[in-house]
Amino acid sequence: MGRLRPDPGDHVHVTAQVILADTLNRPLRDLRISVIDTCNFRCPYCMPESEYADYSFLRCEERLSYDEIERLARVFARLGVNKLRLTGGEPLLRKRLHELVSRLSAIDGIEDIALTTNAMLLAPQAEDLARAGLGRVTVSLDSVDPDVFRAMSGGRGDLDRVLAGIEAARAAGLAPIKLNVVVQRGINDDGVVALLERFRGTGTIVRFIEFMDVGTRNAWNREQVVSSAELRERIARHWPLRALDESYRGETAERYAFTDGAGEVGFISSVSQPFCGDCTRARLSTDGQLFTCLFASQGTDLRGPLRDGAGEDELLELVTRIWRGRSDRYSEVRAEVDGRRARKRIEMYQIGG
Repeated sequence: MGRLRPDPGDHVHVTAQVILADTLNRPLRDLRISVIDTCNFRCPYCMPESEYADYSFLRCEERLSYDEIERLARVFARLGVNKLRLTGGEPLLRKRLHELVSRLSAIDGIEDIALTTNAMLLAPQAEDLARAGLGRVTVSLDSVDPDVFRAMSGGRGDLDRVLAGIEAARAAGLAPIKLNVVVQRGINDDGVVALLERFRGTGTIVRFIEFMDVGTRNAWNREQVVSSAELRERIARHWPLRALDESYRGETAERYAFTDGAGEVGFISSVSQPFCGDCTRARLSTDGQLFTCLFASQGTDLRGPLRDGAGEDELLELVTRIWRGRSDRYSEVRAEVDGRRARKRIEMYQIGG
């Protein structure tokens, strides 16, 4: 992945008011920033223990510093990004994360900062993060059965600590809290109702995610995919649902409300109902690679130009060129590539899902 530097003969004129769109007329609105590639879990669908037992993760100097992340976030804000999400790996493993949140929240144009976490380390950090300007948290929680949860975290998760982290986030005002549940047939799909029973009526929004073929190391098998339609039917047998309008263009989850008023549930259907057509998200890896799709095979190096002394305008022109050339829609064409030799794809832990 070589560095892409602006061609002096192909100057891109960009103003602070630019509305940036890709080849499919999708605007750039969201930036997901992976602050660390390491994780304290070994979830089989993301970072299976068999593949990562002796894996060499990035050294500290290879990661973007907080100064570098802030500089790049300012560039993206000038291009129309108003939402930031901090991811990993497990982002709470990055020391003094609240300091980065504080810096990002001061950037003009940034309206929303969220965090995706497994919540094992959240309880002692929730208040500091909220004071720094974090708005919301999304917690990855695949089961409320302690044994199933521990297995799906690679034997490393403690359900009680995760639940305590969720409660600490609620107390700190990091709401609405969303739970991301990756559903795999024969592994945790029989626990869907129990998980909803635990959180219905608490204001927590549970979102069920179809098992996706992110990366190349999670042994993805279409037979393990439980479609959102099937899950909705199962849930509706217990609690009737009604569809809700989307909150904004590009929302990944289809939203449904319990008709008894006990809250809402979401379904993210990348396999059965791809939503590439409205994708407004860019992803920045821990080492400063810019990816324009969750299923991308390669990114563009921003860390190199940044450390070589590129100014904000030069970085802005570089990102502009990348986004304007974007045509990714892997989920919509997945069926066309099924059966072909699997191509290399970036792993989920590197860009935060």
